[in-house]
Amino acid sequence: MPTVTPLIDATTIAARIGVLAGVIGRAYADRPLTLLCCLKGGYLFTADLSRALPIPHRVAFVRAASYGDGTVSSGNVRFDCLDPAELDGRDVLLVEDIIDTGRTAAVLMKTIASLPVRSVRLCALLDKPGRREVAVIPDYLGFSIDDHFVVGYGLDYAEAYRNLPYIGVLVQDDPAT
Repeated sequence: MPTVTPLIDATTIAARIGVLAGVIGRAYADRPLTLLCCLKGGYLFTADLSRALPIPHRVAFVRAASYGDGTVSSGNVRFDCLDPAELDGRDVLLVEDIIDTGRTAAVLMKTIASLPVRSVRLCALLDKPGRREVAVIPDYLGFSIDDHFVVGYGLDYAEAYRNLPYIGVLVQDDPAT
């Protein structure tokens, strides 16, 4: 059974979200903002960011996946649940849990930009620049981390660990020991 070593505690996450919400609120003051939550991993981050934002906004959802039950991206991005009508004429802030290879974010950003939206930007809780395969740079970023497989605060391993209030590194037990 894998174990989890804490990496970023709940207090640090909450403080950083407060800072991000202030910056985003100033950038989108008096503009029709929609947070587009990338499910499933981004749901807690989006909820906390939404509550912290000092401006009116909408929340919409898109489901994207490239990991399945593994710890390495398959490189094949699948997404659904996107309702283009919810984004029509609005500034869209795609809210991601983590940018890893960049494939998922790149596909979503390109898809959203092809819709009749006013603008599209990217906000990520975590960024792993050491894993990047596709050039993607978040406009708003919580934390940059080393190349670890992380869980907690919405991020999962085979649908487990999402409920942890912190972000931790998943440590696979060595079957040889």
